[in-house]
This record gives sequence, C-alpha cells and structure tokens, in this order.
Amino acid sequence: MSLRQRFNQSVIDSWYNPNGGWTLWLKPLSAIFSMLAEYRKHRYLDSVRWTPPVPVIVVGNITVGGTGKTPVVSALIHLLKEQGYRPGIISRGYGTEHQEDSVVVTVDSDPAIVGDEPVMLAKLQVPLVVDADRVRGAKHLCTHFDCNVIVADDGLQHYNLQRHIELAVLDGQRLLGNGFCLPVGPLREPQSRLNAVDFVLVNCPEAVSCEVYEQRLERSDLSCFSLVPFRLRRVSDDHEGAAFSGRVHAVAGIGNPDRFFSTLKSLGYDVIPHPFADHHGFAEEDLNFGDDLPVIMTEKDAVKCRSFAGDHHWYLPVTTELPDKLIDSLLQMIEARKPVAPDN
Repeated sequence: MSLRQRFNQSVIDSWYNPNGGWTLWLKPLSAIFSMLAEYRKHRYLDSVRWTPPVPVIVVGNITVGGTGKTPVVSALIHLLKEQGYRPGIISRGYGTEHQEDSVVVTVDSDPAIVGDEPVMLAKLQVPLVVDADRVRGAKHLCTHFDCNVIVADDGLQHYNLQRHIELAVLDGQRLLGNGFCLPVGPLREPQSRLNAVDFVLVNCPEAVSCEVYEQRLERSDLSCFSLVPFRLRRVSDDHEGAAFSGRVHAVAGIGNPDRFFSTLKSLGYDVIPHPFADHHGFAEEDLNFGDDLPVIMTEKDAVKCRSFAGDHHWYLPVTTELPDKLIDSLLQMIEARKPVAPDN
C-alpha cells in the first residue's frame, strides 16, 4: 500500500471510528466547509436556472464514498421501462471534468475517458451521457434523444440542475460516520440535508431490521434495500462460470471495499483481500499475484480490466429491487410532474 493509500485509509478510519479519531482536531475546517456548502447551495437556488422539460430524478448521497446508488439507478431504470417510460441517464463520469461537451456512453466506451460506472450502466440500453456540467448533460439528452424522464446518477449537490425528485442512498454499515462534514467527517453536506430529500434508502444487510435505521436517523419514512449477488461471470467475455469455492483473490477499487470482501466471505470464499482506491485505473500488473488462484472483482472494476483479463478473472454482478413502499409514491410523483400535452 502506497503512502497516499495509507493516509487515505487513516482518514476513513477516523471518520468511522465510534470512539472518535484524529480528524476531530480539524473541526474548525468542518465548520467553514459547511458554511461554504450552504452558501453555494443557496446561490444556485436563488439564481435563474434552466427548467428541464421532463421530470428529473437525482439519485445521490451526502457522504464521500460508495453507498450502492448505482444498483439503485439500475433498478430505477428497469422500473421506469416496465411502466412505459423512456428514461435517460446523466452522470458526471469520473475523470471527465475537462470534457468540453457531453459524451454519449455505450458498452464499448473507454472507462478511462467516460468513467467506470457509466460504462457499467450502459448495459441498461437507455440513452446515457456523461458531463461534469449536469445541466449541459440534461440538455443533450432532451435535444438528441426521445427521453421523457431523466435519472441523474449522483449530483445531489449539483444544484444548478433543477430536479423534481431526490433519492438519498446511505450505506447501512457506515451511515453518516462521525456526523461531521469534510474534512472532519465524510459528509458533503450536514445531516439536515436528508430532511429535504423525498426518499432516503439504506443499503443494509438483510438480517438488519429497517426500524434500526429509522431510530438512528430519526426518520420514520426511510426504506431499506439489499444487494443480491448473481453467479460469477468471466471478465473477458461475460460468460457465466460454473460454481467454485475455496481460496480466491478479491479485488475492489470502490468506495467501501470491505463490503465487497464481506459479501464474498458470506458466499463461502476464503478471501485474500486486495483493496484499491475508488475508481482506480487498473493495469495488468495489479491483478498478477504470482499464483493461479481465481481473482474475483466487482462489476465496476471489471469494465476496466476486460482488455487484459485472463480466464481466471471473474466479477460478481449484484442487483437490487426498489422497496414496495417506495415504488407507488415514486411513480405518483413522476406522473404528477409529467408535462401536460398542449391542446390541439
């Protein structure tokens, strides 16, 4: 592990340390960050913003790191298609800050250019564009594709984009950490931001009751979901593999690698963990561990390793379903925000 990785891990350990951590010494900086975040939000909310012609749903979080929002986006797209909608997706696309225009993503796009999560979501076969400027991305979808609802993968803090529905996704293991904003804690905005969103979804183990989170977050209307793993698929060609067990190398370049390692252990694997930084740009040597043991990674990492993966490299697809009590309310809100067709 590099010096930078060790430092980053030290920060994360402090954020989620129930007994406190060294980042608590930075409380004055957290107060400044919170004030700047509030100022930035109200500056956008008080400005004249472009009004989208179709409903916009933002799926995001208020914490740094992964929470499981991409599977929620996938489940939402499936629901919308089943209901007869024509959804499109906008995403920042990790590493696309310097793009001068929106980029349309397909399954064959280069993850190094458009980001790993967008390439993974492209399998949903709906229009998908990446743009650090979410407004420009939404305009591109409305102009070039026949979409009647837009789903923003992340962007809860991108207030320049008007939205009609907000879903905040939390990691049930980590929740809000020590409850402080950056850099003392993992919050991008104060916890009070959750009071303004339409839905709060908690990614939690199936064995944990949703009531536990309702009490801890003091919100009685939240919903819980779990990620369900499928059978392993080969990275190089998506071929579904025969079941195997035993000792494996586990690779994860995601926001919370330990969650992935725990999932593999629950499936019976003897895991040798190899955590990497979120959105790590994998190279062939990263997967060379000097033996012939199987290597299992996340689907998000697999899209970056397909060109050099061998027959012993596998990824674990996961899926989820939106909670029933959320679906009806969500569909009613979308229907209420559909544009009214003009009279002939």
